[in-house]
Amino acid sequence: MQENQRDQETALELSPWEEEGSRDAGRGAISDNSGEEPVRSGGGLRKFGSIGLVLFFLFGKLKYLGLILQIGKFKTFLSMLVSIWAYAMFWGWSFAAGFVVLIFIHEMGHVLALRLMGIQASAPMFIPFVGAHIVMKQMPKNAFVEAVAAYGGPLLGTLGAIACVGIGLATGNLFWYALASSGFLLNLFNLLPISPLDGGRIIGVISPKLWVLGLLGAIALFYLTWSPIIALILILGSVQIYTSFKKSKTERARYYDVSPMKRVAMGGAFLFLLAVTSLGMLAMQGPLQGL
Repeated sequence: MQENQRDQETALELSPWEEEGSRDAGRGAISDNSGEEPVRSGGGLRKFGSIGLVLFFLFGKLKYLGLILQIGKFKTFLSMLVSIWAYAMFWGWSFAAGFVVLIFIHEMGHVLALRLMGIQASAPMFIPFVGAHIVMKQMPKNAFVEAVAAYGGPLLGTLGAIACVGIGLATGNLFWYALASSGFLLNLFNLLPISPLDGGRIIGVISPKLWVLGLLGAIALFYLTWSPIIALILILGSVQIYTSFKKSKTERARYYDVSPMKRVAMGGAFLFLLAVTSLGMLAMQGPLQGL
């Protein structure tokens, strides 16, 4: 991850990584009053009678439920269910579930890529209508490691969309083509060359100056769509560009000390995935005309 990203990390799928620590600030804050004297003696419970017994029992169970909800995998599952419910209000349950699974596949691509580079990462957490994010246990040592971690998400996510195309060809069900089209769009969007999106993190290894071009493209996209998500990306991207070039030349040179071969390889991989997702979206237009 770039040096400037050590100063700030966003919680969006659109910039899915953040440092561990800030998320744990509130953990362990659940108070346990069961040891107070009135409760031990039973005098407090006698004042409320049977209703008091029920209330104390329920609050005690809720306390343990709160502890259970802190378990990472359970929180991932719960946030997935909430996202499915939110999307289902607009798209129906089947499509909402499929779309959330595609987001999950995308995020697991980041997790696997990070682990490949020797960095541990948490399970994904979902945010309805925004996406999902993961938590890194440590920061990347240079821009190439960050680029590989960023590339893993759209790579695995695109493979998930291609799998939907395969199921659609096998079954003839247009539902899978629609889901594939959404998957291609999701990953194509994340390849926009502006941080905090994956594309910005990928092209950063080539040259951070390319972020300016990505910023101009995002401005044009916002003018066409007036999307609040694009507006948020513009704000985050602008802040990151400012903080990046505010760093000293020594800091930037150390973080972006990457061999030309790695830069060329990552640039070629970026263009390849950009072409695959774009062609995938175009290919889905034909079958979807039957909807």
